[in-house]
Amino acid sequence: APVLGQEIFGPVALILPFDGEEEAVRIANDTPYGLSGAVHTGDVERGVRVAKRIHTGMIHINDGTVHDEPIVPFGGEKHSGVGRLNGDAMVDSFTTQKWISIQHGRSRFPF
Repeated sequence: APVLGQEIFGPVALILPFDGEEEAVRIANDTPYGLSGAVHTGDVERGVRVAKRIHTGMIHINDGTVHDEPIVPFGGEKHSGVGRLNGDAMVDSFTTQKWISIQHGRSRFPF
């Protein structure tokens, strides 16, 4: 389906049948995008195994695909992002470090 190759920001529910975990992961990864995703399952451990194989910046087990918390890095993979926002990632992205020192008086160096 052509919609599988799009990055859709809207209320769209696409239901696509698949045969097994391998095909589900292949379908999920067969896109140039990878912002966020979700795995819905009755077996949480299996959901985590599958989630680790899907190439997204964020993935949620048994929940919606979008969460934005100020302390959690938000961003995607592939064509869905160029970094992460929020938390320490936000600070690192928008700041640089600089060392400034002040010597009061005359410096003394050992001979």
